[in-house]
Amino acid sequence: MSKSDCGCGCGGASAFPSAFVRPRFFAGQLLTEDDLSLLTDYVSGKSRLHNRMVSGPGVVCGLEVSCDPCGTVMVHPGHALDCRGDDIVLACKEKVDVQALVRELRVSSTGVRCGDPCDDESRGYGLYVRYEESAVDPVAPYATEEPCPTPGCVPSRVQEGFRFVVKCDTTDDHRYNPATKLLASIGDRDTYEALRLLTQRFGHYLDAMAIAGAASDRTFTFGPEDAARFTDSLEWLGQSGEGPPTSPDTALQLTEHVRALASAIARYDTYDSTGQGSLRTRFPVLERVDEARQALGVACDRLDGADPAKMWPAEAHRSIALAVVAETRARIVTVDADAPIEVRLLAQGTPVGNVLAVELRSDLVRIREWLLGRLDRAPGVADCRLRDDVRTVALPQPLPTPEPDATRRLTVTDLGLLTDAAGNLTTYVRRFVTDAACATLNPPCVDCTDDDVLLAHLELDGCDVVRVCSATREQVLPGGSAYGEWLPKLYQLRHLAEQVCCKPIPVYTAATPPDSGTVVYVADLLEEWPRTGPLEQMWDLLVTPAPGETVPKAVREQVHTMPSEVTDSLQELNVLRSQMGDLRATVEALRSQLDTAREQVTQVREELPERLGDRLSELETATPEPSAEEPPKPPARRTTRSSSTRKPRSGDSS
Repeated sequence: MSKSDCGCGCGGASAFPSAFVRPRFFAGQLLTEDDLSLLTDYVSGKSRLHNRMVSGPGVVCGLEVSCDPCGTVMVHPGHALDCRGDDIVLACKEKVDVQALVRELRVSSTGVRCGDPCDDESRGYGLYVRYEESAVDPVAPYATEEPCPTPGCVPSRVQEGFRFVVKCDTTDDHRYNPATKLLASIGDRDTYEALRLLTQRFGHYLDAMAIAGAASDRTFTFGPEDAARFTDSLEWLGQSGEGPPTSPDTALQLTEHVRALASAIARYDTYDSTGQGSLRTRFPVLERVDEARQALGVACDRLDGADPAKMWPAEAHRSIALAVVAETRARIVTVDADAPIEVRLLAQGTPVGNVLAVELRSDLVRIREWLLGRLDRAPGVADCRLRDDVRTVALPQPLPTPEPDATRRLTVTDLGLLTDAAGNLTTYVRRFVTDAACATLNPPCVDCTDDDVLLAHLELDGCDVVRVCSATREQVLPGGSAYGEWLPKLYQLRHLAEQVCCKPIPVYTAATPPDSGTVVYVADLLEEWPRTGPLEQMWDLLVTPAPGETVPKAVREQVHTMPSEVTDSLQELNVLRSQMGDLRATVEALRSQLDTAREQVTQVREELPERLGDRLSELETATPEPSAEEPPKPPARRTTRSSSTRKPRSGDSS
């Protein structure tokens, strides 16, 4: 049964031929030069493979380079491996004529300048050793039955050797920086850091939005922690001075105390009048609620006088700070009983105004597009269902950024769609980064583009070697030079990988209100969000360079620019969406007015006396009788025309 060169891959068998084939000998076999050459090729090929993959290129031992008079250097005995896996062995000292090698380099380079090469100023070069083979020991073959026998003698041996070369002081670095592979999947680091902040912001808001949309009543438990937060923030605001904040730290403290005090009052506002009276009995400090509302109004005016861009350099925090001021003034300074969702969000310390709600919609689109783009460009993805999961996320409709408007309120449907999309996408981002971080634990094979082995850096003055430096050349280490700087991080990465990699795929589950009614206040929302957890530790370990570590290779990606026609169309589409939203609001207002008019008509009908209604019915159905002196008049036109009363036609008798 014959097999094709490329198998079908059936039953787990390889679909491609093996890279190594060794001969199989048996009694009575006719051996030819092909069989014996295959054996030597197999042994040498396996040896090169192990040298290349297990050890890697570099100097194994020896090969020190020292100065020698008359423009030469001395290379001492030693052993090196090039990136193809060939062994380079120096058994004796070798004197290298650097001047001759420099002349050879200049003649072989473009832009040859004739003259004395020693007239150049000081320059730096690299001294390399290169593996070479030569055919030696020719012998005359015996006569064979071949129709065209080989004339003359044929070399019977392959002698392994080397030669020295001088090149410009640049070379490929075969060491492996794990961040190179990580950034190849993640892309631009700054872009990811900005997107990570967006996912962290959603992480602070997710539970609060889910609870605000799912709570069946508006009552949030007001406990001793809320009373303490009420007292501390009110006292701080009373002693914070006047005028707008002048530094980011002052703005941060002022906004955090506004948020804390507004949260405590929002919890108080979720109670009815009876419940509020009971709370004032338990916590006498709540007798100062009106004073606290006035203090919040003054604090919001102070924050409005500051420049948001200067006070909040981070855009993610700036939007939250503006929402704190806007929602506090709209819902707390003036009690708003018609915005239960907004009050629930404030009660948890996570305000969402109409501007921030639109921005969160845009952030979801941005996260989804980034994920799909990275999944298309990533060199390899092990989470096989991730792309389909990202594509099936239902996103709320993006809208243009509006002006602050306290009358625009969230609905339960919009909040639920926003929460589900945010929970799923933040989970998918974590899955993608986890997959990319775990993939760095598998270093790639060495890319052999230059098989010369660096021995030393040479500093020349004219044609005289003035200094030799061998300290920075590649050394063969256990596991290969590609693993050289990765090994110190190996055990930490393995420890973190046990907690992150090969675990069940995380699934987003929306939070539900606790049975006791106690809802957690989100603290430090405006502070710098720390990076915690094993995945974040793994990321920091990979991308933070250790002393002496090589820099990750740059990621080269094609940048796609969007034509102006497309951007103009998108802007027009956003304007149309805004107009559609206004039309929908107008239609809803008209429907409300129509319902009110119908109620008024029904009320009037119910208030009319019954006898008046009977009299009106008689007047409507009565027909006046014509007098003898006056000619008959046609009956008046009525809206409802009966069959017994019709207009006289021509020819009818009176």
